[in-house]
Amino acid sequence: MNQIVKALEETKVFYVATVEGDQPRVRPFGAVMEYGGRIYFSTNNTKNVYHQMRKNPKVEICGCKPDGTWVRVTGRLVRDDNDGARAAMLEKMPELKSMYRVGDGKFEVLFLEDAEATLYSMTDAPKKIAG
Repeated sequence: MNQIVKALEETKVFYVATVEGDQPRVRPFGAVMEYGGRIYFSTNNTKNVYHQMRKNPKVEICGCKPDGTWVRVTGRLVRDDNDGARAAMLEKMPELKSMYRVGDGKFEVLFLEDAEATLYSMTDAPKKIAG
C-alpha cells in the first residue's frame, strides 16, 4: 500500500488547504485511496473547494494520527474523468453512496501529482515518507 495513503487513512480525518484569491481555505476530508498507482481524493464539483483546486491545483494536506504524530502532504491535484476511479472510491468509502453515484455529473475524483510527504512528531526528527 502507498505509504502516503496509509498515513492519511490512519488520521481518519485530514485537512486540505487551498487558496481563494489570497485567502487560505482549509476543510476536513476523509476520502482517500490508491487507484492505478495514484493517490486519489474525491469531492463535489459544485463546492467552492473544487473550484479552488481547479484554479490553483497546489494543495497542502495535514492530519494527526492517534499516536500524536502528524503527516503533511503537498502536491498538485489533477481532475480525472475516470468512472473506474469513481466506482472504486464509492466502494472504498460506502458512506459517499448516499450523496453520489457514478455518472451523476457532480462526483469528482482527483489524483495527487508530485506528492511529497513528511511525518512529524514532538520528539523525533521529521521523516520523509514515500508515495
